Amino acid sequence: MSDYSIVKADEAKDAYADSDVPGEFRSLTKALGAEQLAVTLIRIPPHSDFEQGSGHRHSEIEEIYLVTCGTLTMRFGEEIETVAAGSVVRVPSETVRSHRNEGDEPVEIWAISRQSESESDGGEKVDDFWEASPEAAQHR
Repeated sequence: MSDYSIVKADEAKDAYADSDVPGEFRSLTKALGAEQLAVTLIRIPPHSDFEQGSGHRHSEIEEIYLVTCGTLTMRFGEEIETVAAGSVVRVPSETVRSHRNEGDEPVEIWAISRQSESESDGGEKVDDFWEASPEAAQHR
């Protein structure tokens, strides 16, 4: 067994493939054989509000988001920020967060965090976190 791994992100399973959720959600953690970090590629098509007004938080896990393509609208608690490609965002565990693509270009972000031993820290959904985007191409 080698001491490194290389995975093509597009070959990882897309968790959104058989759902109504727009875009892609590709966890690379298991494919990489990562022991400490969790890595997920998230692609968001133009005018998509994948959480439809909801958000999420974690009990223990801080997350880092790398925005590599496009411009994302993100909400952290009561603050709303526009985050462009080339930006890195850190979100503490308890901060409720959400994101949407309100623009005309696709967005690509990488979510990175430490792995959790706790089964319960896959995140807690927070309904009615913010009003669903009126520009979203999809609706609940």
